[in-house]
Amino acid sequence: MKRLFLCVALFALATATAHAHESRPAYLELQQKSKDTYDLLWKIPARGPEKRLGLYVRLPDDSTIVAQTTSSFLGGAFIERSTISRSGGLAGAEIYIEGLSTTLTDVLVRIGRLDGSTQVVRLTPSVPSFVVDAAPTVMGVAKTYLVLGMQHIWKGVDHLLFVACLIMIAGTWRRILITITGFTVAHSITLALAALELVRLPVPPVEATIALSIVFLATEFARARRDTLTWRYPIAVAGSFGLLHGFGFASVLSEIGLPQTEIPAALLFFNVGVEVGQVLFVALLIGSAAVLTALGVIERNDGIGEEGIIPLRLARPVAYLAGPLAAYWMIERVAGFVA
Repeated sequence: MKRLFLCVALFALATATAHAHESRPAYLELQQKSKDTYDLLWKIPARGPEKRLGLYVRLPDDSTIVAQTTSSFLGGAFIERSTISRSGGLAGAEIYIEGLSTTLTDVLVRIGRLDGSTQVVRLTPSVPSFVVDAAPTVMGVAKTYLVLGMQHIWKGVDHLLFVACLIMIAGTWRRILITITGFTVAHSITLALAALELVRLPVPPVEATIALSIVFLATEFARARRDTLTWRYPIAVAGSFGLLHGFGFASVLSEIGLPQTEIPAALLFFNVGVEVGQVLFVALLIGSAAVLTALGVIERNDGIGEEGIIPLRLARPVAYLAGPLAAYWMIERVAGFVA
C-alpha cells in the first residue's frame, strides 16, 4: 500500500508536469505611439493548428481601430496586431478580457507610455479586467513584479525539479542552506545582468541546458557515488548552474519588459518574488517528507549521513522521475531551435 501511494503521487506529479504548458499565459501589449494612438499586440496560446483560445480584448466603446488588424499562428500561439485610437489616451480606461473567467489561463498585460514608463498587470479568471493608470507608482510596480516572480518560479517546473535535486544531494540542514544560498546568489547575478541587457544569451539554448542540468543532478543521485565533486561540494554545482538558471528567469522579463522609471524596484521585487516562491517550495518538499515519514508512508532512513532531511525511499523515485522527464525536455528544446 505504501508503494502504491507513492507511485500514484509520482504519477500525478509527472502528469501535471507534462501538461504544464496548457496553462501558458496570454500576453497583451499596448505601446503608445502618440497622445491618442497605441500599437496593440495580442498573443494567445494555441490549442492546435489553426485553433486558439476563446479570449478577446474589450477596449472602451469610444476606442477605434485605425489600422487593419493582422493575425497569424506562430510558435504555438495566435498573434494579432492592430493600431487603436482613443481621444486623450487610455489613462483611466477599463480593459476587459472576455472569456478569461471560464479558463485556467492568466493574461500578462504591458502598457508602454510615451515617457518610457510602463504599467504591467496580471489578469486572472477571478480578475479579468483592470483600469489603466495615469502614471506608475513604486508600490504598484513592486506588487506586480513580486507576484510575477512568485508565479514564474511556481510555473517553472524545470527550475523546481533542479532545486529538488539539489536538496536531495545536499541532504543535511547545513548543506541545504549553503547550497540554496549559492544557487540564489548565482542566479540573482545573471538575472540582473540579463534584465539590464548587460549580457545577452539566446533563450532556446539556455532552456535546453537548464533541462540538461536536471539530467546531470538526477544522474549523480542515481549513481550515488559520494566521492564526486557534486556530492562533496554541492554549492559548486548550484552556483555554476545557478548562473545559467538566472538567464532563464530573465526570459520572462524580456517578454514583459521593465518599467523605465522604476527599473530598480521592478528588478528587485521580481527577484524577491522568485526567492519567496523558491523558499516556499523547499519548505513544502521538506514538510511533505516529514509528514509522510510521520504517517509511516515512507520509512525514516538517511539521505546523506545520519541527518539526511529527505529519506532515500522518497528521494530515489523523485530522481528517477526527474531524469527522464528532463531528458525529454532537453531533446524537445534542442529540436525546437535546431529545426
